[in-house]
Formats: sequence, structure tokens, C-alpha cells
Amino acid sequence: MKTKFTKETYLYWYELMLLLRRFEEKAGQLYGMQKIRGFCHLYIGQEAIAAGAMTATKQGDKMITAYRDHALAIAKGISAKACMAELYGKATGCSKGKGGSMHFFDKELGFFGGHGIVGAQIGTGAGLAFAEQYLGTDNVVLCFFGDGAARQGMLHETFNMAMLWKLPVIFICENNHYAMGTSVQRTSNVLDIYKLADAYEMPADSIDGMSCEAVHEGIDRAVVRAREGGGPTLLEIKTYRYRGHSMSDPAKYRTKEEVEEYKEKDPLTMVLQTLKDNKWITDAEVEAINERVKAEVEESVKFAEESPWPSDDELLKDVYIQQDYPFITD
Repeated sequence: MKTKFTKETYLYWYELMLLLRRFEEKAGQLYGMQKIRGFCHLYIGQEAIAAGAMTATKQGDKMITAYRDHALAIAKGISAKACMAELYGKATGCSKGKGGSMHFFDKELGFFGGHGIVGAQIGTGAGLAFAEQYLGTDNVVLCFFGDGAARQGMLHETFNMAMLWKLPVIFICENNHYAMGTSVQRTSNVLDIYKLADAYEMPADSIDGMSCEAVHEGIDRAVVRAREGGGPTLLEIKTYRYRGHSMSDPAKYRTKEEVEEYKEKDPLTMVLQTLKDNKWITDAEVEAINERVKAEVEESVKFAEESPWPSDDELLKDVYIQQDYPFITD
């Protein structure tokens, strides 16, 4: 069976997506045990986007996303240990235990959050791209947001300026069809979100988000354009989350049949089938990957359990304030 991609790429995709899936499943389990508190939004079903994005970009490229951020953070290189510790609110977490589920962050790895304010990361993503352009790098920024955030005014202001300045940013709408729990059909007259780019003469495309291959190819085209000075692209990547919007969402606004229909296109199953069809993997090798991923997730839980809580003196650290701010009056 001929493919456009190598055995190594498919093996990378499969192991990465399996790690993301198992990490999220464990996070859901721990949330039910009240080990993880607050908000928790799982990425289960959307893993092909993270996998395809990684193979279409390079190390210096930046990522910024919304609150459904665990999988993209791990894909970008933040360790499962640091991510699990952050979910626990421990000092060893990637945001020192002060960000929690929605605010993963690692400047050195180029992962800039994790944002809880719907759509706010769209403007910040363009700002990151402006910084790369200003510094004269050839890095690009992948700015992820959901179909719900596409309703925010921030998107239109940012699209206009990003096109005017030809910023090296790829706006990626992870359209899982339901935002928090209301379908796109009930919230927008424009059902094909990628068409919003037309008002700004921005290149745009609609991508199958259940396919690593399609995601890679779509992002790769946009990345090449951005690196060559062609400016931004809007990609509407149509995907599906198998779980509710968050752990508190019973997802009664959709049918079980619809969920099962999408599970038949599960990206893990599709990639594994390609590996088997090409005789690129044996059952023993599949089992070895399973065990390796299982061990990594279990180690992350052990690390989080054994890590200390942030000390009291951390409370006011990392809070930005100008001590001599001149406009405060008594």
C-alpha cells in the first residue's frame, strides 16, 4: 500500500497520539477521583491535529491555544510529568502549579498557553507572529481556537491586521461542531468557518481533522506560505471530541449514534491500520508501544502525587506590576 509518508512518520504519529489519548483518559479518571480540581477539557478524538501539526512544523515554531491544551502541550514537548503535576496544582508543574488545566505554558519550548478567555489567544497569537517577523526569524506561529471562539470580535480585528502586515501566523479553527454545547448551525449563518477569511482576502482551507495526513498537508502548505512572506492562512480543521466540552458536560445535545460514527474514523485506528497494511509493525511492536505509553502515563501520575505543593511565598510571584506606576492616586 503506497503512502506519501514514511514508516517513521506513521510510527511517530501513532505513539504520540496514543500517549495523548492515554494521558487524557487518565486525567478524566483522576478528575472523577477529585485528584484534579477545577476545569478540565479533554482532547480525546482530536489527536490527529496535534500529530499532523508537529510533523508540519519545526522546533522554533510557536504554538498558542485555548483551554483544551493538554495534548498540544505534550506534543510540543512539555513532559507528561510536568503536565500531570500542573493538573494536580503541584510546584513541579509546567506553570508551577498556578495555572492548572487551562494554562499550560513553556516559553523555552515555544508553547504559549493555554488561555481561558475565549478567543483572547487569537490576538496574542498574531502578536507572537509580529515578534518573529520583527526579529527577522523564519519561525511561524500556529494559533489554535475553537468554533465557538470564531464568534468573537477579536478574530476580525486580528485577521485585518495580520493580513495588512503579512504576519507569519496560521489561524487554526479546531471545529468540533459544538463549541461549549451549541452546534455551529445554531450560532452562525456561515457554516463553513474557513470562509470568514474571504472578507480579508486571506488564504483559507477546510481540512479533515480525523486524518493525520490531511492535517499535515494542510498545515504544511500554510507554513511554507508564511515562511516565504506570504502572510497568514485560516485553516478550518473539522474534528470531533468524543467527550463533553468539559468534565462537567454530559453532552446530551448530540446522539450516541453520531459519536459512534466519528469513532469509526478514529485517527489512532486509521494510522495503526496503515502501519499494519504496509507490514511496518508487528503485534509485538504494537504491544511494546502500548506498554511504553502506559508506563509514561503511570510515571506522570506518580510524579504528580509525590511532588510538593507550591510554597506560600509563591502566591505573589509571577504577577506583573510596575511598582512606580505613575497614574495611581490615593
